[in-house]
Parts: sequence; structure tokens; C-alpha cells
Amino acid sequence: MTSSAPQVLKTALAGGTRGRLARALVTVENALLAVALFAAVLLPLTEVALRAFASTGIEGASTLVQHLTLAVGMLGAAVAARERRLLTLAVTPLLAGRYAGAAALVSSSIAAAISVLLSLAAIEFVAIEREAGNTLISGFPVWIAQIPLPVGFALIAVRLIGHAGRSQSAKLLAGVVTLATVLLMNHLLANPDGVTAPMLVVVLMALILGAPIFAVIGAAGMVLLSEGGVPIAAVAVNHYSLVGNPSLPAIPMFTLAGYLLAESQAPKRLIVLFHAAFGRLRGGAAVVSVLACTFFTCFTGASGVTILALGGLVMPLLLGSGYTQRAALGLVTAGGLPGVLLMPALPLILYAIVAQVSLEEMFLGGLLPAALMLTIVAVWGVSREQGRERDEARPEFDWKHVRSALNDAKYELSVPVVAVLALGSGLATPVEAAAVTALYAFVITAVIHRDLDIVRDVPRVVAECGLMVGGILLILGVALSLTNYLVDAQLPDVLVAWVTQTVEHRWTFLLALNLLLLAAGCIMDVFTAIVVLVPLVVPLGQAFGIHPVHLGIIFLANLELGYLTPPVGMNLFFASYRFDKPITEVFRSIIPLFIALGLGVLAITYVPWLSTALPQRLQ
Repeated sequence: MTSSAPQVLKTALAGGTRGRLARALVTVENALLAVALFAAVLLPLTEVALRAFASTGIEGASTLVQHLTLAVGMLGAAVAARERRLLTLAVTPLLAGRYAGAAALVSSSIAAAISVLLSLAAIEFVAIEREAGNTLISGFPVWIAQIPLPVGFALIAVRLIGHAGRSQSAKLLAGVVTLATVLLMNHLLANPDGVTAPMLVVVLMALILGAPIFAVIGAAGMVLLSEGGVPIAAVAVNHYSLVGNPSLPAIPMFTLAGYLLAESQAPKRLIVLFHAAFGRLRGGAAVVSVLACTFFTCFTGASGVTILALGGLVMPLLLGSGYTQRAALGLVTAGGLPGVLLMPALPLILYAIVAQVSLEEMFLGGLLPAALMLTIVAVWGVSREQGRERDEARPEFDWKHVRSALNDAKYELSVPVVAVLALGSGLATPVEAAAVTALYAFVITAVIHRDLDIVRDVPRVVAECGLMVGGILLILGVALSLTNYLVDAQLPDVLVAWVTQTVEHRWTFLLALNLLLLAAGCIMDVFTAIVVLVPLVVPLGQAFGIHPVHLGIIFLANLELGYLTPPVGMNLFFASYRFDKPITEVFRSIIPLFIALGLGVLAITYVPWLSTALPQRLQ
């Protein structure tokens, strides 16, 4: 007994040292991510100020911001891998059970091997750039700005191996399997004859077992490019080409504004305001809930996040205002859906980038459809209010209370105005408008209201934002190789020819498109669906003469409706988790709203004017 004490002490000390080291690495990683994101925001702000007051600018500012966005994306993806939050297929939780450990080991090892190969491809790309001697600005070598690519993929691989199992033996086994898979895949990619289909089947199985979506898309790109004799370094080249998109940095900046607002007391102030203004009306609580959920979804870009963030505030309000548990649950689950169609929702921006549609036109195109969907949810909510016979149960309308609440929430209400004015005035580019919005949100939450402590809270929120952005940009970057392969193989052209020969009428095509996107929304997150499906859907829309903005709004509305589709819509699982309700109870609560919103999606689909009227005024 006593003889083993020194060994136990050594083990404890070693474990404590490893724990401190791990925490230090997490702190450093989060700090680097925060610095990169803050720098990406500050550069456009400085550019706007210099242009306004000194008639000058910063040399290569847009290029620097784009490369900082690349760094934010890769660092954020590494953090997402660290926190086990890389995007996966929505049906993978169904695998939980006795085989979950084996599934995690296999899927993590294959995904880690793919990440290693992506890192090797990036190293080869950076080495080529270093030999070429290209510079970014003022003689700064381009290859140094590209280092986040191989480092990010390598960190992701390490994290995936670490998450393959709880025990050290499971992690060691995952490392061995990963190494063997890397060697095998590297050999097969160099000799792809006859192995393309089997390799694609293996990565598809890894996806079903729980492998992150980026790994499967990246592997598919490498396999298909190798079959055509293209080296895997092309995957890194395509990923790096993201920095050439001038609108890309708007994604992390608008997302940061949304996360700052969501983590502050802004939701509470807005609910107080909406309740003071509409609480006296019949169904006022429903109107309050829908307005609050829509507002925050348009900034967080994810209606599921809204359920988690606002559910604790909205649900008691509805239950205390005469709503049944089922009706309240349905309202909270679906209340944020219209926000995805409003500026500056992240899916709206991402669609514009991938489909190469004007950001301004997409923002305008979403206004009327969002108003329609919001009205549908609000009217349904008003019609479901019960048990309000006692007038004293309704709050008295008090102008003084409304003015006070309006004064408290005036800064939050003005956030969309700031974004619209900055973008619509012509004084700022979309990226600069996004930076102004992020700064304004920071001033509101950390300086004016002081809801967030600048030292303690803001870095945490920035890291959370970077995690979200990193997971999205990671998929977008690796998907470019797959997209380029499909274009080179003329698959969109073949698909257009087949569909136009098979489907005679535009309305029939739109109905088929609705069903396809609804199914995609059930099993894919909206960001993955945009990256994967938009390059195929856009040519089809052009072939049938559908306005690109109208097609984009159809796309987003259907995917969001898919989030509510029983039995696997992701928002249903969010609501079940947030309110600790059986998933079947959530199903029953959402079915009437699902039908009503489905009719709204059909109206958006078959009445193009809703999406095109405002953008056409811009032209």
C-alpha cells in the first residue's frame, strides 16, 4: 500500500501537468482566434475612417482582410474539432448505443486520415508558393499567409484522433488506424484505376458512422481529382482560392455581431419592449415571441441557436399568457424560421457568395418572403391563445412603460438600421458594412450596457463565433475542389439536359425542387446544403428561367422548413433538448405550423414577385 504512494503521486502530478498544459493551449488557441478576428474587423473600419477623413487608405487592406479570414476559418475549424463540434450528418445521433464506440473509432480515424492528407496537400501547395517567391503586400511572402492551411488541417487530425475514444488505448489504436489509412489512401490516390468507386463508398460509410462532413467532401474531391490525373495539392489550391472572394469576410463579421447580441441581455430587453407594445393584444405573447425569435435568427443565422438562447425567456411568457404546452412548444420551435431570410443572416450571405448573386439583391429579395412567413407564424400563434377570459391577466397598455422599454432597447433595434445604411449608402462595401455592424454590436454590449465584460466575456464570445465560422468555411473550402471537378466533368450541363428533357413545365420543376430541398433540410445543415447543392441547382434554375434571387429565397425557405420536418428535422431535436420534452411531443406540437409554413413556402415558390419586386427596383 505505502510503496505505491509515490507512484500514485507521480501519476497525479503528471495528470495535473498535462491538464495545465492543455488549458494553456486552449487559452493560446482562443486568443489567436480572437486576435485574427478582431484584426479582420479593425482593418475595414480603419479603411473607412481614412477614406472619409484623410482621402487615403491602407495598401492592400482587402487582401489582408481576406487572408485574415482564411486564418480565422482554419483556426476556428481547429477549435470546432477540439470542442467536438464539426458539422456532421443530422442522422448520426441515431447510431448512439452499443456500437457507438466502434463507430466513433472508425469514423474519427478515417476523418483524421483525410485531414492528414489535406494537410500534406497544403504543405505541398505552400512549398510551391515559397519557391515561386510571390509576395502579398510590401514584399511580405504569400506563403507565410498560407501557413494556416496545413497547420489547421494537422490540428484537426490530432483532435479527431483524440476524440476517437475515451481510453488511451482507444486513442492509440485510432492513431495506428489513421496512419495505416493515410498510407493506403496515399497509395490508392497515386494509382486510382479501379478504386475510385470503392473509396467513395468507404468515405460515405464513414459519413453515416459520424465522420465530419468536411472530411467526406474533401475525400471525394481528392479521389475524383486523382482519377483525372490531378495532384491532391489542387485541393489546397482550391481551398486557398476562397480568399479571392471579396464578400467572404462579411461572414465572420456579421456572425460576430449576432453572437455578441445573443450573449448579452439584448434578448431580454427586446422581449420586454415587444411585450409592453403587444402584450395587451389578444395573442400578444405570440407576436412578441415571433418578433424576438426572428430578430435573433437573422443575426445568429441559425434558428436552432435561437431556440437554445431564447427558449428560457419565451416559453414562460407564452405559458403565462394562456397558451397550452403544445402550442407554446410549436411557436418557440418555429418562431425563428423567418429570420434566415433577413439581412444579415449567415445563410443568406453564404448563398449569395456561392451562387454569385449580389448581396444587396439577396437582402432585398428576402424582405417580403420573410414578412409572409413571420405573419403566418404570428397569426397561427394568435389563433391558439386560450384561457384569457380574465382581463386582469392581460397587462395594461402603458405608454410610459413602452417608452421606457423602447429607450432601453433602442440600440438593439437600430442594429439592422446601421447595417442597411452602411451598405445602402454606397459609402461602404459589404465587408465594411459588416465590420461597422460588428463594431456597433460590440459597443452596445460591452461599452454602453456592459452586459459583456471586455476581458472575461468578449474573448469567449469571439471564440464561439470563430468556431461557428470555421466549421462553415472549412466545408466551403474543401467543397470547391468537388465543385470544380463537377464543372470540369460537365455534370451540371448533363443534369440540365436531363431535367429539361424530363420535366416540361417550370411549375413541375419547382415542385420537384421543393421536395428535394425539403429532404435535404432534414438531413443536412443549411450551410452544407448551400455548398453542395447550389452549384447544381443554379444551372437548373437558369435553364427554367427562374430569377437568381427568387431561386435563392426558394432554396433557403425550403431548407429551413426541412429543419421542422418530422422525424429528423434538426430544430425538433434542439427543442427536445432545450425543454426536456420527448421528441414525439415536439413532433405533435409542430405539425400544424409545419403545414401552415409549407403553404407559405409554396407561395414563395409560385409567386416570384415576392422575391423579385424589391431587387428589381435596385436595378
